Amino acid sequence: MRAFLILEDGTVFEGISIGAQKEAISEIVFNTSMAGYVEILTDPSYAGQSVCMTYPLIGNYGICNQDMESKKPWVKGLIVRELSRKPSNFRCDRTIQEFLLEYDIPGIASIDTRALTKILRKKGTMNGMITCDENYNIHEILPKLKQYELGNVVEEVSCKEDYEVIGAKMFEEDEENLKIGFGKGEKQSPPVLVKERKGVGKRVALLDLGAKENIILSLAKRGCFITVYPAWTKAEEILRKRPDGIMLSNGPGDPKSCVSIIKEIKKLYDADIPIFAICLGHQLMNLATGGDTYKLKYGHRGGNHPVKDLKTGRVYISSQNHGYVVDMDKLDKNIVEPAFINVNDGTNEGLRYIGKPVFTVQFHPEACPGPWDSEVLFDNFIDMMEEARHA
Repeated sequence: MRAFLILEDGTVFEGISIGAQKEAISEIVFNTSMAGYVEILTDPSYAGQSVCMTYPLIGNYGICNQDMESKKPWVKGLIVRELSRKPSNFRCDRTIQEFLLEYDIPGIASIDTRALTKILRKKGTMNGMITCDENYNIHEILPKLKQYELGNVVEEVSCKEDYEVIGAKMFEEDEENLKIGFGKGEKQSPPVLVKERKGVGKRVALLDLGAKENIILSLAKRGCFITVYPAWTKAEEILRKRPDGIMLSNGPGDPKSCVSIIKEIKKLYDADIPIFAICLGHQLMNLATGGDTYKLKYGHRGGNHPVKDLKTGRVYISSQNHGYVVDMDKLDKNIVEPAFINVNDGTNEGLRYIGKPVFTVQFHPEACPGPWDSEVLFDNFIDMMEEARHA
């Protein structure tokens, strides 16, 4: 069946319908990753957005359930050049087409994704509609596109009640490794190895702003006990449990819309407990301490973004997914200093808070999809909690 992608500037792409045959209005963004579309589809940070994959062939290894970053996909639509309908991979559980149909997500294939990406790079991220209606009225659609807003997507993607994740349950113990189990609800993965014993027993409170599973797993495989809290949880409730450290997760939407959450994060900041924040959490901590953010023209979404550690000079290749960024011109130098910058465009990629056990990054050290270059940041968080315990 024919399908159409209509952008708010009036551009129309014609292709073939994939997934559910329904209309979807959303923000249109692009991701430059060559693989990892399962993680992208199920990353809560994409709530309210339709994703254009710039790599031309998508779906060749199907959907592998173990690679999902949450229990369901969050994208509103998928845009690809060519969809592989016969995947070849021993881990494949189903095709993308079956996955999109199961979760009632529309998509469009056989369009010029390179041309679409060029438009978004030149004019900036814009809203669009995927539709199968060949008799669409563009004059009626364009006002709807311009009026579309993401809304309170953090509340939509966050967990509804707090829960605990097994992070240091001993199955075997020897001189080098400690096996642990990791599970969330009905999702149970095989035990994994703890690389360093020093994290065993650390109690981490994770504020779920749209957390990816691999952030939780990165803490769990280091032996931490993790309590995951809904995004709207009061700071007092978290602090009452006396955690060794606090993690602020990634998430979707405009950080400035999270007004009540920002107030609670300021209380967590004032408590002098070690805090590590990623992506949206990084932006919210900046806003909580008097900083500012702004929207990028077309965002950073992909698995090959170079970021430079300003302290060591080392460059990491990072996985990223964000449309907003911290404004470095409005940082209070008495409170915070830049820790990482994006090598491509010079935007902020991380902050170090002066006199506080708090550091934040814009990129994703848990990767998935993407390189593991910056995984060491989770170890730094463990070290920070250990130092605070003995202070």
